[in-house]
Amino acid sequence: MSQNLPSVDEARLAAEWEADREVLANLAANGDVACIARPVDVSFRGSEQDLERVLTIASQFGMVELDREEDEEGDLFLFLECVQPVDEASIRALTKKCLQIEILCGVEYDGWGCEARTGGVH
Repeated sequence: MSQNLPSVDEARLAAEWEADREVLANLAANGDVACIARPVDVSFRGSEQDLERVLTIASQFGMVELDREEDEEGDLFLFLECVQPVDEASIRALTKKCLQIEILCGVEYDGWGCEARTGGVH
């Protein structure tokens, strides 16, 4: 059963999109072919209990746990991974989904990343 996802604040979505566009521009500058599906990681910061909820909800969207880390300040981070292209529409959808998970779980979405895929053989 999928949950009803909350609506996302448009200003927050716009701010995230500015950051996303920078990442996409950097990928493109490295010869990335956005339509090639590849592992994309996303991260969230929160308490152990809240991050468990993130994992439960995110797994419904095909995300799997990649890693957990604690930084110098003792903040916990959960890194998840999904396989998808990184064209504009796909990244907008991913960011919106992550912001919805942030609202549902009371955590902080900390962005996404991936390696450039040029389609060439290395």
